[in-house]
Amino acid sequence: MMEFYADNTLPYHKPEFDKNKRLILHCASGGRSALATNTLKQMGYNNVAHLDGGFKGWKEAGYPVTE
Repeated sequence: MMEFYADNTLPYHKPEFDKNKRLILHCASGGRSALATNTLKQMGYNNVAHLDGGFKGWKEAGYPVTE
C-alpha cells in the first residue's frame, strides 16, 4: 500500500509522504525498508533513506528504545 500512500495524485495519499521533507524508513532488520526506500526514490522522492540494520540493529547498537 505504500505506493498508493506516496502518490499524491491518488485518493489514498497520506500527507506524511511529502517530497519536500526528509523521510527515514525502518523495519525490523532493514531489508523491507531498503526496498521501500528504493521504491520511493523511483517515485521521485529524493530525500529518503532507511535505517541500516533496522530496529534490531538500532537496539543492538545500544541506542535508546521505548517499548
